[in-house]
Amino acid sequence: MLNLQEIPSKLLSIKTVIIPMILAILVGFIFNWLNVPIGWLLGPMIAGIIYAIIKGNPQPLPKIIIMLGKAVIGLATAFRFSPETVSIATTYAIPVVGFILITAALSMFKGYLLSIWGGVSRPTGFLASIPGTASAIVTMSEELGADPIAVTLLQYLRVLLVVFIVPTITILISPAIDQSQTTSFVLASGKTSVPMLGNLLIVVGCCGLGIWGGKKLRLPSSAFLGSFIVGLTILWGTPYQLQVPQWLFAVGLLLVGISIGVQFDWENARKLWRAIFVEIILVIILIMGFLAVGYEFHQFTEVDLITSILSFTPGGIEAMIATVNELGGDAGLVLAIQLTRMLTLILIVPGLATFIVKRMKRNDVALRTSQKSEVR
Repeated sequence: MLNLQEIPSKLLSIKTVIIPMILAILVGFIFNWLNVPIGWLLGPMIAGIIYAIIKGNPQPLPKIIIMLGKAVIGLATAFRFSPETVSIATTYAIPVVGFILITAALSMFKGYLLSIWGGVSRPTGFLASIPGTASAIVTMSEELGADPIAVTLLQYLRVLLVVFIVPTITILISPAIDQSQTTSFVLASGKTSVPMLGNLLIVVGCCGLGIWGGKKLRLPSSAFLGSFIVGLTILWGTPYQLQVPQWLFAVGLLLVGISIGVQFDWENARKLWRAIFVEIILVIILIMGFLAVGYEFHQFTEVDLITSILSFTPGGIEAMIATVNELGGDAGLVLAIQLTRMLTLILIVPGLATFIVKRMKRNDVALRTSQKSEVR
């Protein structure tokens, strides 16, 4: 039985979710009406940032909200990840690895410049510059000797800039894209269709199973990858044609956008203003470099330009998949390349960061020893 004294706190917690959600829907609708690229992601993200600034501190929503959004996006991606993509990705294995190494080198150099010009430590600058693995990097930052608050802020600032800039540039590069061509995300043709209600029940079940399985397997970005794996496993084996309706995909974008936006910390942003200013400039330069890498990959492999650019863009997997699903291109190949980069970085970053920290400590010890010798 509910205690009457608990009612005000319950209502307050509901209010903290309902208000940003309403703002997200309104701004998302406006952005979509204005035909802004991935407007249902950008609009709610901006609404969340404004809401957090007005409140004076981050207003994180329950984790289940962003997990549901990532699960929907992951499932929509699975519907577009054709079996042929695996063989295509294998065909491009050598250039993919080569270009991933190039982008990793660019990111490391950017982190080095950030630590020099932005006034942050070397591990913080390095970890803040690792692309495509924001959530995983943030969770391991403190353990690797970096400032977790600065890493979080700078990582998500990079994601925000990428999500704002890249879709616009992609549209300018490929102005002939028909963004209304896709009304739903369908796995395969030639199969028996399922009534919409049954289709939605299957989609809901896949999302729930993906979230649960992703957590159990401790996957990075567990809700997204868990739902993606469930989608491939179930949907490739079913004799029915299933789909994620466009409106449901928009809901997924909205949930992810508002969840990221409300985590914006204005106070920390003010304290790190120098690093933020340097980060903005460096990220813009880095985006230009990654666009050049994507263009060269397009020239080298003849993969379409949109897919090539988004495959190597330094943004979170969810944001890039949402963008390729919105703009057109091979979402499966983008995921394959982004996932390869993410898993590679997750494997090498802890060891590399530990090496950097130890080397910095040795340099500090040597410097102090040298200073003492000079004093004597």
